[in-house]
Amino acid sequence: MGLSDKMPENIVSFEDWSKLDLRVGEIVDIEKIEGADKLWKLVVDIGSEKRIVCAGIKEYYSKDELLGKKIVVIVNLAPRKMRGIESQGMVLAAVNGDESFVRLIQPDTLKGTSEKIENGAKVR
Repeated sequence: MGLSDKMPENIVSFEDWSKLDLRVGEIVDIEKIEGADKLWKLVVDIGSEKRIVCAGIKEYYSKDELLGKKIVVIVNLAPRKMRGIESQGMVLAAVNGDESFVRLIQPDTLKGTSEKIENGAKVR
């Protein structure tokens, strides 16, 4: 695959990308949201604080699968009300074309060790 003469229309400058604050977080609590079929209310420990993040991953992950999971969160996204709850970030996930398969983006663990990156570590 080579370089193309035509740049995509939605190109983001490095300066814009560098404004994002991506952090490693750990899901420490999960709650159902009344009337929401797709949303979980997650409490995420990002090292310096705990944040509430609403994530539309209920049909892909159970509470048991999420509790204690290390994830990547955009922490400097403007808060957004979802079903009356202020979501204070966004969980990153990979999604296939028809959105039938979703997997959370997670930092890996070195094979053969129990080493895990600390909560709040910057993602670059």
